[in-house]
Amino acid sequence: MVLFAALAVFGPDQSTITVIVLILLGLLQILEANVDVLSSTRGALISFAVKISLCFFQIGWTDGIASGYYWLLLLPVLSASASLPLLATIACTLVAGGAYLWFLRYLTPTQFLTQDDIQQLTLRLIGLPMVGYLTHQLAEAKRAEALRYQSVAEQLSEANQNLQKAEAAATRSARLAALGQLSAGLAHELRNPLGTMKTSAELLLKNVPADSEVAREMAEFISSEVDRTDSLITRFLDFARPLAVRLEKADVGQVIDRSVVEIEHHRPPLDIAIYKNYSPDVRPFLLDPELMQRVFYNLLLNGAQASPPKSSLTVKTRRIDGMVEVAIIDRGSGIDARHMENIFNPFFTTKQTGVGLGLAIVSKIVDQHGGKIAVESEAGSGTVFRVYLPAREGEE
Repeated sequence: MVLFAALAVFGPDQSTITVIVLILLGLLQILEANVDVLSSTRGALISFAVKISLCFFQIGWTDGIASGYYWLLLLPVLSASASLPLLATIACTLVAGGAYLWFLRYLTPTQFLTQDDIQQLTLRLIGLPMVGYLTHQLAEAKRAEALRYQSVAEQLSEANQNLQKAEAAATRSARLAALGQLSAGLAHELRNPLGTMKTSAELLLKNVPADSEVAREMAEFISSEVDRTDSLITRFLDFARPLAVRLEKADVGQVIDRSVVEIEHHRPPLDIAIYKNYSPDVRPFLLDPELMQRVFYNLLLNGAQASPPKSSLTVKTRRIDGMVEVAIIDRGSGIDARHMENIFNPFFTTKQTGVGLGLAIVSKIVDQHGGKIAVESEAGSGTVFRVYLPAREGEE
C-alpha cells in the first residue's frame, strides 16, 4: 500500500488514469493474498491476466518502451512465480517479456534505439525470468518446508493420541489391578461365612417340620440367595485372578459356533437370529478356545440383550494386516456416547441386573492374547464390537 501510494504521488506520471491503474493494481495485489479463489491455480492465472493487462496499459500510456513504469511487469511475474508450477511460471515470464517488446512496434521511423538503450532493454528482459525463477524456487522451498512442518505436526498429533491411549490403558490396567486385588481379598473373606450360611440353611431345611411351609420357604430362599452370591463371588475371582492362557491351534469359526449354540440354548430364550459370515482366508491359529468362547459368548449375549425381539446379530471374520478380526454386529439401541469410555471398566453397567464385569473380563482375555478390542456405536443405530487377534499360525 505504501509502494503504490508513493508511486501515485511521486511517480513519473501523476495523471488521473495512472492513479486509477495503480489503485487497481494495489487492490488486486492485496486481494490476491486474502481471497481463497485467487489462491488457486485458476485464480492465479486470472490475476496474472488482469495484472499484465493493467501493466501493459500503463506502460503504453506512459511512453511505451521508454516508460518509467516498465518494472511494474515484475508484479504479475512475482505473483505467478509464487503460485504456479515452473512451466506456467516460464510461460507467464515469456508473456510479460513479449508484452514489453510489443511496444517496439510503435517506434516511429525517426525513433531508434542507441547501443545503451539496447543494453538497458536486454537487462530488463533478462531480469524478468531471473526474478521469476528465483521467486519460484523460494516459493517451492517455502511450500516444501510447510509440508514438512505439517507432516511433523501430524506425526506429533498421532504420537500424542497414541500417548493418551497408552496412558488411558495404563490407568485402566492399574485400576483393574487394584480392583482385582480388592475383589480377590473380599471374595475369599466372604466365602467362609457364605459356606456356613449354606450349611445352616440345608440343616434347617432338613429339620423343619413338613407342615411349616413358611419356614421351609425361608430356608430355600436363604439357600438360593447364598448360591447366587457364591456365583457372583466366582465371577469376581475370575476377574481378579491372573488368566492362564493355553494357546493351541484352533479354528476361530468353530469357537464362535460353540458360543452361538450357548446363546441359542440360553434361558430364558433369546428371540434373536444369528447370521455367520466367515472368511475362508482365516485359517486356524494359536488361541485359547475356552477363553475366547467366553469372549464371543459375552459379546453375543450383550448384543442379543440390547436388540429388540425378532431382530438379528451378524458375526463376521476376516484377515487384516496380520490380524484376525471378529466383528459382532447388532441392531439394537446402541451405546450412549457418554458411556463409551467406561464400558470396559469393571462394575460399570447400564443394565438393571448384572455387576458390569462381562466386558471387563472380555477386555482382559483379549489383552492376554496380545489383541485389542474396539467398539463402534451410535445411540439407536446398533453397535459393532471388533475383536482383533494376532494370527499366529506356528506350533506352540
